[in-house]
Amino acid sequence: MRSTWAAAAAAIVLVGAMSAGTAQADPNPPDEPDPPAEPTPMTSIDADGTYTVGTDIQPGRYGSAGPVDGGACYWKRANGTDIIDNALTKKAQVVEILPTDTTFTTNRCQPWQLTDAPAPAQAGAVDILGQLGQIILHNPAPPG
Repeated sequence: MRSTWAAAAAAIVLVGAMSAGTAQADPNPPDEPDPPAEPTPMTSIDADGTYTVGTDIQPGRYGSAGPVDGGACYWKRANGTDIIDNALTKKAQVVEILPTDTTFTTNRCQPWQLTDAPAPAQAGAVDILGQLGQIILHNPAPPG
């Protein structure tokens, strides 16, 4: 009886040793972490600076209530080193930032917000000359 028990114990040890040496694949490997999400471009601008279109801010029509603290608001649309449009103003502004613009710069303006407001009409040469004529008519030069 003793030899039967010893043989059984030896067989259990042998099977255990054999199974410990075999590698088994984990049926549920851990999931790979998701790559970091691309930042979503903003639809508002709350601080002075230069923003990259399509990365920092979405293209579209943006409105600002004008300058802060009674100063003058400056903004600029650019494509590379070319200035597409800019203004230095004391009035509320609506600016169309196009997908082809590379940057938008703002300085001393109240926050900009993506809006449905219509973009202002661009003044043509005739409009500007007409405005100058009105200024001259209302402010004639002193005789002299």
